[in-house]
Amino acid sequence: MTAVSPLLRGEGLPEFRAISPELVSADIPVLLAQLDQDFSALEQTLDSALAGPSKLSWDGVMQPLQAIGERLRWSWGVVSHLNGVCNSAELRDAHAAQQPEVVRLSNRLGQSQILHRALMALQSDPAEPLNPTQQRILSSELLSMQQRGVGLSGDEKAAFNSTSERLAALSTQFGNHVLDATQQWTLKLTQASEVDGLPQRSLEALAAAARDAGDAEASAETGPWLLGLDMPRYLPFLTHANNRSLREQAYRAHVGRASEGELDNRSLIEEILTLRREQASRLGYAHWADFSLSAKMADDVPAVEALLEELRAAAFPAAKQELQDLQAIAREHKAPEADDLAPWDIAYWSEKLRQSRFDLDQEALRPWFPLPQVLEGLFSLCSRLFDVEIVAADGEAPTWHADVRFFRVKRPDGTPIAGFYLDPYSRPASKRGGAWMDECLGLRKKPDGSVVLPVAYLVCNQTPPVGNTPSLMSFEEVETLFHEFGHGLQHMLTTVDEPEAAGISNVEWDAVELPSQFMENWCLDHATLMGMARHWQTGEPLPEAEFNKLRSSRTFNAGLATLRQVHFALSDLRLHSQWTPELGVTPDELRREIADTTTVMAPIPEDQFLCAFGHIFAGGYSAGYYSYKWAEVLSADAFSAFEEVGLDQEDQVRETGARFRDTVLSLGGSRSPAEVFEAFRGRPASTEALIRHSGLVAAA
Repeated sequence: MTAVSPLLRGEGLPEFRAISPELVSADIPVLLAQLDQDFSALEQTLDSALAGPSKLSWDGVMQPLQAIGERLRWSWGVVSHLNGVCNSAELRDAHAAQQPEVVRLSNRLGQSQILHRALMALQSDPAEPLNPTQQRILSSELLSMQQRGVGLSGDEKAAFNSTSERLAALSTQFGNHVLDATQQWTLKLTQASEVDGLPQRSLEALAAAARDAGDAEASAETGPWLLGLDMPRYLPFLTHANNRSLREQAYRAHVGRASEGELDNRSLIEEILTLRREQASRLGYAHWADFSLSAKMADDVPAVEALLEELRAAAFPAAKQELQDLQAIAREHKAPEADDLAPWDIAYWSEKLRQSRFDLDQEALRPWFPLPQVLEGLFSLCSRLFDVEIVAADGEAPTWHADVRFFRVKRPDGTPIAGFYLDPYSRPASKRGGAWMDECLGLRKKPDGSVVLPVAYLVCNQTPPVGNTPSLMSFEEVETLFHEFGHGLQHMLTTVDEPEAAGISNVEWDAVELPSQFMENWCLDHATLMGMARHWQTGEPLPEAEFNKLRSSRTFNAGLATLRQVHFALSDLRLHSQWTPELGVTPDELRREIADTTTVMAPIPEDQFLCAFGHIFAGGYSAGYYSYKWAEVLSADAFSAFEEVGLDQEDQVRETGARFRDTVLSLGGSRSPAEVFEAFRGRPASTEALIRHSGLVAAA
């Protein structure tokens, strides 16, 4: 018997390092041909069944369909995952070459008239009654088929299919351009005056980058230092560097990424927006935003605009005041730019103001947040709230890089529930920026009765360890880890039997950020934070005074931060509901019009932010970026359930945690998010908690 290729195994944890670009090129076509054949056989079976006297059963239709979908998801999922975390020119080419064929097969499944008739028959007259979860899965599946063009025929269908292939290719190209543009720009600094103000960790990171680039002698003390546009190098520079002209240079490079030369994303943006509008129109929607919202929790564009306006109106006056406060601190320091602050001054003077107002130096707190301890704190919180035990299982699972760790999640009695990979550090040369959670394996029962336990990928881009010093995290990096872990928990603690609704499957996109943003709230919970914040060298706990400063600075610049998210969300929504080539303005010009009421400092001419807005042009957030704010309303309200019982009331906290686990984390996509939220909270969500947490109005 021949051994099965590691890319075609279709089950278990992938052998990542055995999956080469050559294997992708050789095996994905074999898989697609096999799945095409299997689907044809399923169509024949369903066609005969539809013509016969018997009614269709759930297992007869959904199990074989799920098996085909899972094999494609498993194999192509590994390729896409590696493309994000171990990017190389060869892998990128192999991925790009196979992507159209993968889209073609997905379209074929989504447009099968026979399958559509079978699902309709199953919905209206099944062999045995369907439970509410199955009914919800069927409704979603039928909506998805409608949105994938099952109602189209002839030329319309052909145009729809070639457009969806083109959109997939454009999205990949957009992301690659951003990755390349981020990598290509570096600035070698050789004078101490150029790095004046930078904290030690930042100097070490820049020196390490210089060594990687060939300056073997580079050191934090004497340089040279290599600045880049990846967040672990760029953000500390913008926040701490005293050299204003270098901050300006770095800022201009960052906001201008992927907007010129071969990597210019501007034409891609116009093509993506135009093609999306065409696709929506073919399916009977007024525009892409209507198409996108039809499968979300929010009712329509006006409902989203209303929420964003509520937040904008609360944030705008606060942001104007915050800008004046920054000018005032700059004046105190006799800074020549005080009366004319520029965007590259905001992070710098914000940090100065934060230090003066709260006596809080965020950089100086890093030694209290070494990654191993933060993980310990996170895991003990999960044990307290959700009654699970998380244990390291390094070496028990194949990984794709030496930095990657593997963990198992168990019940207190040792019964395994799930597993997850953690890939924590920034690798600008081969890993895309940002942080995300993805599915490695989903919970499902196999035909033989055995159970596949869920496994999640958790990917961050935090400051890597340097020498013998562990990864010392900024407070923002701690929040990011907790955020991604929240997504992971919803995937791992699901109790839904049907794979199509287990974990994050079938959860409306604007509710999917609820568990992740909920977990962030715990970073400022006294017991949680003080339980993990200990100095990595001395073991000293974080001084109580520093905790109080962190707590009181929580709403610092909340107006600017809220406005920034509203600006992104509104730009996304209006590009997908209002922009057309005939409008007579470019996407960038439309975004600048929106900036009039959503920023207190107009974007500079070189600011081509849309060219690096991967969330909406290379990710799944098109006409959905508002989801962060929509879900933040839910997550703030969910956390306020714990505040109401008293965060120091251990029994009530555990009880409320168990309720959150058994509703939000457990029910996944088996019920509507509004129902799940009400099952936890006992009432619908309100914006009151979010506006209070943000400090935008005095607590009621």
